[in-house]
Amino acid sequence: MKQQPTVTYRDGMNGNKCVLGRKYTLTHSDITGELFLTIGKEYAIDRISFIRDEVLGSFRNDCGLYYYAYVLVDDPTEEGREQVRNRIFRKELPGALSAIRVGDTRLFQTYPELDDVPIWIYFDSNEEQWEAYEYYGSFRRYRNSQYK
Repeated sequence: MKQQPTVTYRDGMNGNKCVLGRKYTLTHSDITGELFLTIGKEYAIDRISFIRDEVLGSFRNDCGLYYYAYVLVDDPTEEGREQVRNRIFRKELPGALSAIRVGDTRLFQTYPELDDVPIWIYFDSNEEQWEAYEYYGSFRRYRNSQYK
């Protein structure tokens, strides 16, 4: 069964207002596995833990609309864990993108063309072998996906 993320709107955002300037912060509980999606004009820095395993995203329009997401591959608590974190992010990203899509369903219902915008993920690392900028399809791929 699909678990719905707990969604919080901030800064006057609502389910179908403002595509550009909308910032997504997806976090989770390591204990319960619950997903928390905060949507506002700014990233929900207060929801980010010291582990830094969140997904930050926004719609952008640089020569065409796309969705940009950021993950930090480097481990801020322990050196040398980049390979493990990279593997975990890559395994969990489809579920995270599905949670964002499902969590903001009203926006996608209002603007169905958002299901077809390209998704680009930036894997941030100080190590060249783990730093990457990759295409992840579109939200159409993730709108009916199962996630944890």
